[in-house]
Amino acid sequence: MNYIRALIQDKNHLQNDQELLDAFYKEKDNRLLGPLLQRYTLLLLGVSMKYLKNETEARDAVQQVFMKVIQELQHTQVTYFKSWLYMIAKNHCLMQIRNRQSKPFIMDTDDVQISEEPDNWEVHIDKEKKFVYLQQSLDELNEDQKLCIHLFYVEKKSYREITDTTGYSMLQVKSFIQNGKRNLKILVEKKQQNESGRIR
Repeated sequence: MNYIRALIQDKNHLQNDQELLDAFYKEKDNRLLGPLLQRYTLLLLGVSMKYLKNETEARDAVQQVFMKVIQELQHTQVTYFKSWLYMIAKNHCLMQIRNRQSKPFIMDTDDVQISEEPDNWEVHIDKEKKFVYLQQSLDELNEDQKLCIHLFYVEKKSYREITDTTGYSMLQVKSFIQNGKRNLKILVEKKQQNESGRIR
């Protein structure tokens, strides 16, 4: 106990992240993570502000990331702590963005028209069924495509704004949106065919 207290109180005793981590892994005492997390508080706040654009949400995110880091380190061996911490914070913020909207994750069926042309798609099915098919199909997209589709069509963000929000490159954003739309077309048409088969 005295050894741990000495490590926490002596700021010069442990000079780098790995020494602090090694001490934590050896002693399994969460108090040893305090100095380690404290030195990156401003970094985490900056990352959270970059993605969330809201100071209150950013401060809450920092606290939530702290808790997640403490939990993860109980069973995860980390070598490059700063890079790992950054990814934890980024992923947490992206999840917050996905869950932020007050309304359900829904796209207007007129926004995404299904056709072979990227910006001129249409599915000839009843509008209500089309709406249901789109909602179901959105949930089947991978997370990258789902996020970019949501930001582009629901939040009406530009390619540049999506790039700034997610950290994806412009090429990645365009690819996720185009591939997501193509996959939506396939999924919706498959559901339409299945419905037609049941009616027969």
